[in-house]
Amino acid sequence: MTQEEILFDAEERMEKASSVFRGQLLGLRTGRATPGLVDGVRVFYYGSPTPLKQMANISCPEPQQIVIRPFDASQLGEIVKAIQASDAGMAPINDGKIIRINVPPLSTERRKEMVQRIGKMSEEARVAIRNVRRDANKHAEQSEKEKLMTEDEAKACKEEIQNLTKKYEGEVNSSAEAKELDIMQN
Repeated sequence: MTQEEILFDAEERMEKASSVFRGQLLGLRTGRATPGLVDGVRVFYYGSPTPLKQMANISCPEPQQIVIRPFDASQLGEIVKAIQASDAGMAPINDGKIIRINVPPLSTERRKEMVQRIGKMSEEARVAIRNVRRDANKHAEQSEKEKLMTEDEAKACKEEIQNLTKKYEGEVNSSAEAKELDIMQN
């Protein structure tokens, strides 16, 4: 692999790890209702798991409430089952036309648990980024052995890989800190 290919691949994979982490943060409950709280819910629709947002309009008319309006009213029961089965810990209320979910404020203990969970998730994201760094460094060493790169080019490539690692670890850290602050203040 050339230096450009190695760096492009590493950056793409690090961005993916960072993006997955940010997506996980959206699903965490702060104290306010957001459509992101039910984004990960999948409903069995004609035998296949379908994302809830493809089956319904999701809105938050009040700070503590999520309203789900299914496109197909016959799926209300399946949507309620899927929400109850999810790890969101919310109780949906079905009135026959729409589903309402009241989001209770978080207790101090629950907030601390959420902060710990964010810490674990951010560490997993950083480990994924470091694994990408390790793979990219191996590719650089392999390219040097195969005489596709000079020793100086391989060294420069590894430095660039380290810079990418710092950049994406910083993104993960700042996203985690912002979410922790949001959880503890709201």
